[in-house]
Amino acid sequence: MRRKHRKEKKYEPDLIYKSALATRFVHYLMRDGKKSTAQRVFYKAMEAIKKETKQEPLDVFNLAIKNVSPELEVKSKRIGGANYQVPQAVPEYRKITLACRWLIGVTRAKKGKSMAERLAEELILASKNEGAAIKKKLDTHRIAESNRAFARFSF
Repeated sequence: MRRKHRKEKKYEPDLIYKSALATRFVHYLMRDGKKSTAQRVFYKAMEAIKKETKQEPLDVFNLAIKNVSPELEVKSKRIGGANYQVPQAVPEYRKITLACRWLIGVTRAKKGKSMAERLAEELILASKNEGAAIKKKLDTHRIAESNRAFARFSF
């Protein structure tokens, strides 16, 4: 039985930055349907980025997402009674999903500051290829690289 193809979702651009990626990020950031709270956190983080870096915050945000997006990941395949971690290229839609998920997860794990401050800090670090989200990406690449011998099982 074949799987259905994934339908491409259309995201409305957000009101301030006119970016569909920003809207998508706010949706991932949202908890319990509280979209206005998620937007407030995101826009405060963008203001903090603007103050700290003196750059356009949307450029920093886009660069951070691009830097955190993984190129390879491993998927488990059962072949002949054994499970293999098979490295595969990550599709474009999943790259963005994983990047957002990792950035938000790392931000939520930190303690001490407000969510907006932590998010701004992590986005700035990710735009400079530093921080915990980048470490997560590198770990994923390292695992895929170490299992390169099983790439022949990808189909």
